[in-house]
Amino acid sequence: MHIVGIGTATPAGRYTKAECLAAFRSSAWFDRLDARAHFVATTVLQRDNGIDTRHLAVDALDEVFAIDPDTLASRFLGHAPQLAAQAAERALAQARVEAAQIDALVVSTCTGYLCPGLSGYVAERIGLRHDVRAFDLVGQGCAAALPNLMLGEALLSSPGCEHVLSVCVEVCSAAMYLDNDPGVMISACLFGDGAGAAVLSRRASQHGRRIAWRAGASLMEPAQRAALMFEQRGGMLRNILTRAVPALAAEHAQRVLQTVLEPRGLRADSIGTWVMHAGGRDVLQALEQRLELQPGDLRYSAAMLREYGNLSSAFVYFVLEAALADAAAPGWWWLSSFGAGFSCHGALLEVG
Repeated sequence: MHIVGIGTATPAGRYTKAECLAAFRSSAWFDRLDARAHFVATTVLQRDNGIDTRHLAVDALDEVFAIDPDTLASRFLGHAPQLAAQAAERALAQARVEAAQIDALVVSTCTGYLCPGLSGYVAERIGLRHDVRAFDLVGQGCAAALPNLMLGEALLSSPGCEHVLSVCVEVCSAAMYLDNDPGVMISACLFGDGAGAAVLSRRASQHGRRIAWRAGASLMEPAQRAALMFEQRGGMLRNILTRAVPALAAEHAQRVLQTVLEPRGLRADSIGTWVMHAGGRDVLQALEQRLELQPGDLRYSAAMLREYGNLSSAFVYFVLEAALADAAAPGWWWLSSFGAGFSCHGALLEVG
């Protein structure tokens, strides 16, 4: 499998930490929450948490604090298909592949539910064939990009499949939930909205850099499910985020990395470019320490986190796009995501 095109998309609304804090303080929610919740939000949004701005699918920040099932469902339906289609069209344009050439479509999300799924909306908006093989993956959280790509790899090995369109889209503002739990409050301060897409092909690109998928691996620990997950409460998604996440992410990322590299006689220092899901500043620091990385190895993840916040499953497409835009050196690249489950996935890329 080769990645022959990358595309990303975000809503137009871009908001700073200071703007988010001011909007929270002026909202009705501020008086509903206790002093600890105020302290958590203020601390996260005033300190250097690795995030400066986020893109949210609202015209004004006060809309974020309209939190009820119908409003959130409407926000997801209003923005997820549009963002997914925009990212997909940009990936197709970069790949110089026509929509009619796409044989399969895989769409991942965890921040909303549609039936029929998002795949039908994306196919309609960008003009895919009526006989396209369409798959909707849900419930994989921030980790979803790699399973999405792994399914793409399997599809490309089947007869009659030459090109697969991979899409991850998250409208995290459609999964907004507030209460006095510190993890809930931290989540509200971290996540942004966006979509990423990749065109996958049996053959390397004839127009851009050669990005070959060489091997991948996955690791899932259901016993750690409660460390990071969504639960349903009051008809809405409530994010559970615990202090164990940075250490879990780093441990699982190391295990997946070793699973892929060691049989091939490679080590962590064989990797020239790291394309990692960030999660947050603390997660990046844990990854750097556990993997014994050099300062700057995670610069693309850190830069995307600072500009966009945690984009959940879409994040790694932004990181890969940033590395390619910066003309990162050819060689071995490592692509990895982790999240709910607790799950972690990784893939070795050979980039020319």
